[in-house]
Amino acid sequence: MKDDKEFLEALESRKVPILVLDQKWHRLFALSGKTSEITQLEEKVNQLLERQGKLNNDLKELKKTKNQLMKSIVANMEGTHEENEGDLSSRKLDEDKRLIDEVNAKMEKIEDELIELPRNINSANQELMLESMRYCYERLRQNSKEADEITAWIDKVRVELKKNIIKKQNREINNRQIYSYMHDIFGVDILNVFDLRQEDEDRLQGKKAAENANEKDKNKESENKETQNKDAQNKTENENLGAKEES
Repeated sequence: MKDDKEFLEALESRKVPILVLDQKWHRLFALSGKTSEITQLEEKVNQLLERQGKLNNDLKELKKTKNQLMKSIVANMEGTHEENEGDLSSRKLDEDKRLIDEVNAKMEKIEDELIELPRNINSANQELMLESMRYCYERLRQNSKEADEITAWIDKVRVELKKNIIKKQNREINNRQIYSYMHDIFGVDILNVFDLRQEDEDRLQGKKAAENANEKDKNKESENKETQNKDAQNKTENENLGAKEES
């Protein structure tokens, strides 16, 4: 994309770390996980890094092999001056030179690829950076939106809470006023009798409510058993019908 190209050009002087090697980068996706695009780009960077590591190891081994061949060539060059071993040393010298040519060709090929790999890694890492930034800023926008919605909900609940607190206080004040007026009008003795009666009625209502709840549970359980029995009966009838048809 043109915008991405211009953006990357603006970031050329900035050093971007290899993201897949940074644990903090991985933790960016701890809550929501990585998108498929980010996962693909991450795999691309990992493959390039693995390739770079393998080539460096291969180059190291080839250098060891070359050193061994060079030592062998020096030894065989000295052996060519001896009469009995001259032909053997000469053939070994030619073989070592041929092997060195092969090693040099392989080393040259690897070194050329190693020159190109850092650029490829940097390019893939920049792609991963752009996609990571898109993800992060989208998450920031989404989180801010949800935070604003929660704030609005809290404000609404806070208003409702204040209203309900005032209602509760008003009901309690009204109860105290009613009881005070009843006390003044009817006196303590009469009020005590009615208090006892009210307590009995409250207990009776609570008992009835509990009994009704138990009755509903029993009815529901009975309905479930009846349904299960009907299902079992239908299943048996279907099996018997199937057996008759087969016979």
